Amino acid sequence: MTTTPLASTGTELDVDILIIGAGPAGLYGAYYAGFRGLRVAVIDALAEPGGQVSAMYPEKAILDIAGFPSVRGRDLVEGLLAQADQFGPTYLMGEQAQSLTHDAAGNAVVGTSKGRSITAGAVIITGGIGTFTPRPLTRGLDFLDRGLSYFVPDLSAHVGKDVVIVGGGDSAFDWAIHLESMARSVTLVHRRDKFRAHKSTVAKVYDSSVQVLVNADVSDVRGNGWISEVDIAHKLDKTTTTIPAQSVIAALGFTADLGPMAEWGIDIDTRHIVVNTRMETNVRRVYAAGDITDYPGKVRLIAVGFGEAATAVNNAAAVLDPEAEIFPGHSTEQEG
Repeated sequence: MTTTPLASTGTELDVDILIIGAGPAGLYGAYYAGFRGLRVAVIDALAEPGGQVSAMYPEKAILDIAGFPSVRGRDLVEGLLAQADQFGPTYLMGEQAQSLTHDAAGNAVVGTSKGRSITAGAVIITGGIGTFTPRPLTRGLDFLDRGLSYFVPDLSAHVGKDVVIVGGGDSAFDWAIHLESMARSVTLVHRRDKFRAHKSTVAKVYDSSVQVLVNADVSDVRGNGWISEVDIAHKLDKTTTTIPAQSVIAALGFTADLGPMAEWGIDIDTRHIVVNTRMETNVRRVYAAGDITDYPGKVRLIAVGFGEAATAVNNAAAVLDPEAEIFPGHSTEQEG
């Protein structure tokens, strides 16, 4: 990751655009702001850029990015960083945006968890789902980081192991597919016989060597310092079976909240920020893009977030400079 020096010394920073959230939409927004000649900073509470993609599924094959039949999560993030770094954005990682006020000129002033004050002509919130916390596997809490994990940042950590994946969503099934060829065995356990995952992914798992146990729960996790086996309670016949496991991945979803941003006076509907067609919130000079936004007909795809980030940047640029065009033309028109 490339960073640039802060615009001023001490704890103050002055930029044209502050992007809150370093996920795919935020990184694309950083590129597009730079393309428009704007000084940009990106802040994120996570230590590394990439948002949920880096934290939850860096090895996952993402299939709905235009122009890429398949791209790994980490490769997508690396490409977005390289694209943005052409214009030298400032990254403030491991730092949370906490307070929002406005100065006499109408600029947004954001205070951070590290005592920094950032003055920005406009703020674009691209925080995905906000701050997310995995739902715990209660029976296995004593083995967290000793066989129990909630994400799979590194597939190689599960090579040659008996892996138990708990959950019925996309992450559970995606990890089952990716780990089948490298783990000794993969068992997927779900409390119901219906799944939230895409039907095509479910079909791939059922056609593989992965053992799928439905209407079942992990009732106990045991081991001597590290997980060695788990008990599976079957709801229908009330029996319990024990299977070997050196790795348990709890893909049970997560809870999310907007953190301090919830107190900024922004219109929020079910943890999502309400925006108009210009990606404006109800708070002046504050825009939003990506999964965190909501409006009629909203579709939560990374590809949609890219377009929303460009829309937010273009409209913010016109507010910062009334003589600027909302649409500056295509990038190809500026070559040479």
